[in-house]
Amino acid sequence: MKLIWLAIFATVFLWSAIEPKDTFTWFLEVLPALIGLVLIVFTYKSFPLTPLLYGLILLHCIVLMVGGHYTYAEVPLFDNLFGAARNNYDKVGHFFQGFVPAILAREILIRKHIVNGRIWVGVIAVSICLAFSAFYELIEWWVALATGENAEAFLGTQGYEWDTQSDMGFALLGALSAIFLMARWHDSQLGGLLTKGAA
Repeated sequence: MKLIWLAIFATVFLWSAIEPKDTFTWFLEVLPALIGLVLIVFTYKSFPLTPLLYGLILLHCIVLMVGGHYTYAEVPLFDNLFGAARNNYDKVGHFFQGFVPAILAREILIRKHIVNGRIWVGVIAVSICLAFSAFYELIEWWVALATGENAEAFLGTQGYEWDTQSDMGFALLGALSAIFLMARWHDSQLGGLLTKGAA
């Protein structure tokens, strides 16, 4: 299974690296996916994750690499979607920025016994995602200040004055969706993982 995961990651990564729309933007967008890959490789034996989480992380990496290849403002099929005047692929990216980290935070909180009670696990996981989303918006601001016009494609605001707030809103929606829709499936996989660890 891990070889399939790595093969898919490598294939999409190589595709995204071939003549991206903007090389600087591509690097900024795929960097989180590369950091994620390094962390997964180094923790695979010491802290293996649930299959669900590995699958979601791969999906999130693919979203990042597609956005990096085209830039978030020019991904095909997302222009004028549902009558919108802008390309909304960045909203997909920010939804995943909440959805996947919510399951990751949930898994760590439960396995490390950091929080008591499943309701509090959900509350803290969503709060972590919101904090991360806000921090990512700060990173975008710092990159824009440091690089000037070169960061326009990375920011992906497309002239929308509420882009930062809507980005965080979609991350919140993603985190809440993950907690409400995936918790039972995630619990079933966590149960097997915890049982295996105790054996």
